[in-house]
Amino acid sequence: MRRTRFSPIFINLVFLLFCGIGGPDHARAELHWQMEKRVDLRVRLIALAEADPRSSFFSTHEVFVAAQQLSQDESRLVKLVYEFLPYQPRLSEYEFDYSVVHDLRATRDPGCDQTLAQITTDERTRAQVALRYSADYPVLNTNRHHSALPCFSTSAADYTKAIHRPAPPEEEY
Repeated sequence: MRRTRFSPIFINLVFLLFCGIGGPDHARAELHWQMEKRVDLRVRLIALAEADPRSSFFSTHEVFVAAQQLSQDESRLVKLVYEFLPYQPRLSEYEFDYSVVHDLRATRDPGCDQTLAQITTDERTRAQVALRYSADYPVLNTNRHHSALPCFSTSAADYTKAIHRPAPPEEEY
């Protein structure tokens, strides 16, 4: 009677194979709180803070200061990072007007929260950067805001539509 011995490598491979079955789903279920959650946003674009030149091969982004519509009468300032591919339009090309409400899906990204002072300062040269305001923009007081603006990331694929709505009464941000 001949006995066969399995090599330790073979046993380890079989063990890894069995552990791998159902493994990713199980791990995803345990870490569901870490997965990115997309939220529906309604924003009015106030100013364009940064716009990279369009690339022929890679994604590009624009950074906006926007007013997130929380309710009919309430809004808050947010930082909006919009990524797009070479064949997709920039968000600033849609309708860069404060009276337009943009519907989109975005992901909250606490890692890119910044104050208005940080947004309007070039990190390399420490020089002030002028914001490019939308048409009919409200007064944006950069000295008044000292807390970080919540940052949301979105892409051209998550852009839904632009809705023309009259701008709320003159607000001072």
